[in-house]
Amino acid sequence: MAMSFDNIRVGRRYRLVNYGEVNEFIVEKVKGINDFMLKDITSLERYPLSDLVKYGKGKDFDLYELE
Repeated sequence: MAMSFDNIRVGRRYRLVNYGEVNEFIVEKVKGINDFMLKDITSLERYPLSDLVKYGKGKDFDLYELE
């Protein structure tokens, strides 16, 4: 089931699909209102959530928590 940014929690793993790109990450800390610092699960790169949605939300936008 898809979720909103309001339900994101620090320390949890998520998958975000937007404009055909799939990103899997761990939330490391809260950066601001609806913005978080993320650590990519595959590349270990760190970046803010706002970088993933700075061009808007596509028709395929989905956010899921990974188990």
